[in-house]
Amino acid sequence: MDTKLKYQEIIKRILTETAEYRASIPDGYDSQVLFDDERGHYLVLDIGWSNDKYLHTTPIHIDLIDNKIWIQYDDTEEGIANDLITAGVHTQDIVLGFRHPKIRPYTNFAVS
Repeated sequence: MDTKLKYQEIIKRILTETAEYRASIPDGYDSQVLFDDERGHYLVLDIGWSNDKYLHTTPIHIDLIDNKIWIQYDDTEEGIANDLITAGVHTQDIVLGFRHPKIRPYTNFAVS
């Protein structure tokens, strides 16, 4: 299987599971997934009202760039990179895009 297609499937499965879990928390918010396979963009979106407070935020943003998984933003407790590794993604195929390029060589992940 093509690496890009394999990674698309893994990302979509993990983000769907994450959104379902987040939506099950009784706080009034809903979690949605947004997938753009053509451009390689993948998001979890939290949205809704809880009493008088409105929430519209993107806790997870992942891009597929040159067959590498770029984690652009991750506001999860455990870290989405751990889920990707558990699913079989090699660390050299994961880029922590939210980390400054000068810091990336000191992580256990790809630089770019």
